[in-house]
Amino acid sequence: MDWLLALNDTLIGLILHLADSPLLPVAMTLVAFQIGIWLFNRLKHPAWLPPIVSSGLILVGLILLMPIDYNQYFQGARWISFLLGPATVALAIPLFLQFHHIRQLFMPITITLFIGAPLAAGLSLAIAWMLGADLTVILSLAPKSVTAPIAVSLAEILGGIGGLAVGIVAITGVIGSVFTPIISRWLKCEDERVIGFIMGMNGHGIATARAFEISPKTGAFSSLAMGLTGIFTAILLPLCYGLMS
Repeated sequence: MDWLLALNDTLIGLILHLADSPLLPVAMTLVAFQIGIWLFNRLKHPAWLPPIVSSGLILVGLILLMPIDYNQYFQGARWISFLLGPATVALAIPLFLQFHHIRQLFMPITITLFIGAPLAAGLSLAIAWMLGADLTVILSLAPKSVTAPIAVSLAEILGGIGGLAVGIVAITGVIGSVFTPIISRWLKCEDERVIGFIMGMNGHGIATARAFEISPKTGAFSSLAMGLTGIFTAILLPLCYGLMS
């Protein structure tokens, strides 16, 4: 039994040593995400369990089981968060690829964007306020319908919590990817452009991945809506917050 205790102490010491460097947190993140992708493929691409959700839950379990806390993990994996900046800039690519759609449907897209994007943020703020949430939580909920890189930046700029914003974004994306096709069938809406635009506006990247499974056209319009909503919200929220404060 002594050798087992010695081995256990050695492993704990090694984990604590690795936790002080980016190696362990980054490895945990990559392993969790690969398991999430495996589950997603194994279960035949369920809309309710995208890799970002399952890998997040796995990562939480790893942090609880291993002798490191969240702050140690976050410090080690900080450089992964840095990649959110380039990912935000890369949103210009789907916008450029779908520019001909913007020109053809400029007026409907503009009207939908100016109505839908403020509603996506405003309704969540109103509900949170009526339920008695404090200001920090409310500000973290505001960017729930934009892609994670923009949501994190907006939440931190407004004074919210970046981690909470990411969680809400993931939940919003799953709900959007699951219920938008169902509601569209209930409303007898068969226009793939409309379905895709709604999914991208409300469910960002997670719903966009689901939209591409429906059809290339649905995915294209979802990508377009995701990019436009992200840009519009990134301008609108700080402006409104500055006017109200």
